[in-house]
Amino acid sequence: MAFRLFSFVLTLLVLGCLGAWWLGWAGALAGVLLGSAAAVGVDSWRGRRFIAWVREPDAARPPVLRGLWGESAYRTARALRAEQQKARDSAQRLGDFLAAIQASPDGVILLDEEGRIEWCNDIAGLHFGIHPQRDLLQHVSNLVREPVFTAYYASKNYEREVRMFGRGGTASQPTKLSVQLHPYGNGHKLMLSRDVTALALADAMRRDFVANVSHEIRTPLTVLAGFVETMQSLPLTEPERAKYLEMMAAQSARMQTLVKDLLLLSRLEGSPPPSIHEAVDLPTLMSQCETEARALSELLHPDEERPQALRFAALPAFNLSGAASELRSAISNLINNAVRYTPAGGSIDVRWQRLPDGGARIEIVDSGPGILPEHLPRLGERFYRVDRSRSRESGGTGLGLAITKHVVQRHGGELQVSSQSGRGSTFALVFPPQRVRPAPAADEEVSAPAAAA
Repeated sequence: MAFRLFSFVLTLLVLGCLGAWWLGWAGALAGVLLGSAAAVGVDSWRGRRFIAWVREPDAARPPVLRGLWGESAYRTARALRAEQQKARDSAQRLGDFLAAIQASPDGVILLDEEGRIEWCNDIAGLHFGIHPQRDLLQHVSNLVREPVFTAYYASKNYEREVRMFGRGGTASQPTKLSVQLHPYGNGHKLMLSRDVTALALADAMRRDFVANVSHEIRTPLTVLAGFVETMQSLPLTEPERAKYLEMMAAQSARMQTLVKDLLLLSRLEGSPPPSIHEAVDLPTLMSQCETEARALSELLHPDEERPQALRFAALPAFNLSGAASELRSAISNLINNAVRYTPAGGSIDVRWQRLPDGGARIEIVDSGPGILPEHLPRLGERFYRVDRSRSRESGGTGLGLAITKHVVQRHGGELQVSSQSGRGSTFALVFPPQRVRPAPAADEEVSAPAAAA
């Protein structure tokens, strides 16, 4: 400022001296007035350029001015660049923050003090059927109309979460959400949603499992307790005592079988998949399953004029890789089920084939009563029985198909079931190509024993 004033005074003195030298005192006065007007004009021109730039500032291109206006333009441009950099940094942080929320597996909705949607991520859109752009500034209660959420929002007590149904899912398995509001700022709210469908299913399965196990064990325990009380309170003959002991032994064996199957299921679920480098002697395994099935058939139908017809196809030239004990358990479960549920005079065919993709298929076809279509999707669930009374009479625990399904899934395959009521059923184990290997030359000549009609 002092330099600017000094320059202005010096300019006036110079012009005054020149005017006095040229025209005398009148010239001096004219020089001073002319210098003042020129200085004011130049200063006004610089000020107008500065004001024009300030109206639409460009920090990268400030006006080139001298003096005070030049210094002002420089300092303003520098301050503007600093503010623009701060704005860019803030925008970057906000973008990173929103991207992180967008990548969250939970739904996030930001609500203003009136409950209008300010922002939501895609997961929240899927949970509630909200469009992240189109539904902005819509009131959340107009879009989420579950009565339980409406009551929760109106209660203004958000200390706990609320469970509700979400969009998507199916009629048999709807989506379940856990939703909670968190107030923040000046009346704003953070709305978090989480898909708890899997947790709800797991909880339901746990309850069903405990109830089923309790029911399965309670029945034989009740029988055992009744027999023990009878033997303690009534005088029995030796034949009666032997009969009761035999029935008690049968119930005890049933409980042992149930515990054994439960332990096997637990081991299957908690252990890694079998190695693909562990070979399985398929001819020996099938021979053992056939011997077991024929013995069971003779036990169930000892004096029938028309016994069951068990037909085992000759083994093809391939073997499987995996856990031999698990595969035997899975295959024997299917064959023994067919034997149990096929009446006398019926037929059971066990055959296998190599699939075009290099995999293998082992199927058991029976001529039993068949299964109604509504039961097919639930086959393989623990303790699920198509006919509970017949299953218990045949000594089943309701875990055989669950074990079979777990075994084949651990080997990378699947259990396939097709059936028609009154026309028999087909249970098949399908194995992927990596589980199939060519049989040794010596094994190619081995075939299962001929079927007995």
